[in-house]
Amino acid sequence: MKRYSFFGFLVCMVLVSCKEEVPLTPLQPVPKVDLERFMGDWYVIANIPTFLEKGAVNGIERYRLRSDGDIEISYTFFQDSVRGKRKQFKARGFVVNRQTNSEWRVQFIWPIKLPYYVIELDTAYTFTVIGVPNRKYVWLMSRTPNPEDSVVTNAIEGLRKHGYDPKRVLPVPQIWNGAKPSE
Repeated sequence: MKRYSFFGFLVCMVLVSCKEEVPLTPLQPVPKVDLERFMGDWYVIANIPTFLEKGAVNGIERYRLRSDGDIEISYTFFQDSVRGKRKQFKARGFVVNRQTNSEWRVQFIWPIKLPYYVIELDTAYTFTVIGVPNRKYVWLMSRTPNPEDSVVTNAIEGLRKHGYDPKRVLPVPQIWNGAKPSE
């Protein structure tokens, strides 16, 4: 499987992050994340996609806690359809607030580390929302590929309280037809 460089992605994110038209209130992460419970597979149900994620189908974000406390991150999806080209991006997460574990920096390429906040997380660790301070991107993720519609609808509408425009959120199709995601 071919790995893709995030260099272009990072350059764009950095450039977009540098220019703010309207001052935003600080993005508030959740009060506490149990990192061990958070690890594992999360199906990306909806997002405000980066340019690399447009057309993603069956997106899965995988987290694995390393022995040094950092996090291995892998994002896999198929481009445009379940028969599309399989793409995978790898990154490393760094927890920057060890009291809450909900504020991270993610590094796709050295030395750039991008902000990554857990802004919603249910108590059962079955649904989460990840945001970035400039509100350009957001990811709604579930432990199952097809959570209840009401959970997704409420999460999308709940983005308003974080300063996001819910109209910008797009679904990420999860079409497994009985198949299981592979490594």
